[in-house]
Order: sequence, then structure tokens, then C-alpha cells
Amino acid sequence: MIAVLAGALSQPALGDTFKCIDANGRATYTNINEETRGKNCSLVMREISVVPAIPPARAAKPAPSPSDFPKVDPVTQKNRDEDRRRILQNELSGEQKALAQAKADLIQQESIRTGDERNYQRVIDRLQPYKDAVEQHEKNVEALKRELANVR
Repeated sequence: MIAVLAGALSQPALGDTFKCIDANGRATYTNINEETRGKNCSLVMREISVVPAIPPARAAKPAPSPSDFPKVDPVTQKNRDEDRRRILQNELSGEQKALAQAKADLIQQESIRTGDERNYQRVIDRLQPYKDAVEQHEKNVEALKRELANVR
């Protein structure tokens, strides 16, 4: 019984990690005791991460503009921003009208049944272009709204 207890105490715990330095000075880590025999190894007492650390983010310095780089005065930039906003609002208005028309066309087509559409798949095939048009206009409206939100 004492021999078993002495053997258990002489073995390292299962969580022990060893750091071994090879002849080239490179460090390797292992938790297998047999791999440490005859090598320059030391017991690491804390948990380690073998994943390389992410380097800290450096503060990005803005690159200086060349002296001949064209500059826009604030009044001109404000006018450009206002023009852009006006253009986007006009596009949004037109796209919303097109969406309303596409929805109306879809509703109208859903109410029509022709005699050759006994198979429901034919109805679905006939309505699909109208559904696609509605979906496309909805996407355009959302994109224009996002773009307007980004305008200064």
C-alpha cells in the first residue's frame, strides 16, 4: 500500500505542462512526462495558451495628404451632401411608387383565373414575375433608406 502511495506522489499531476528548449532555442510544450526525459525541460506551473496572441491594435495615424491634393471647402461639401440627399429622396419616392404599383399589379393578377390554369403550378408560374418585381422594389426601398441614413 505504501509503495502505491509513494508511486502516485512521485508522478506529476495530469494537468502538468512542461516547457522544453531544443538545441536551436525553440520552445515546445508537452504534458507527457516521457517526452521530457533527457531534454532541457521545466515544469510550467500556470496554465498556458499555445495560441499566438493577437498583437494589440496600433493607433492608425492618418496619412498626411499631399500638398497638391485637391481640397473641398465646407460650403461646397455641404451643397454636395444636400444634392445627394435630394437625389436619394427622389429615387426613394420613385421606388416607393413603383413598389405600390407592383403590389397593385400582383393583387390584380391574383384575382384573375384563366381557363387553362387548372393546374395550380401554372398560376404560380404566372404570378412569379409579379412577386419578383415586388420583392425587388422592396429591396431597393430598403437600400435607399440605408443610404439616406448614411448621408451626413
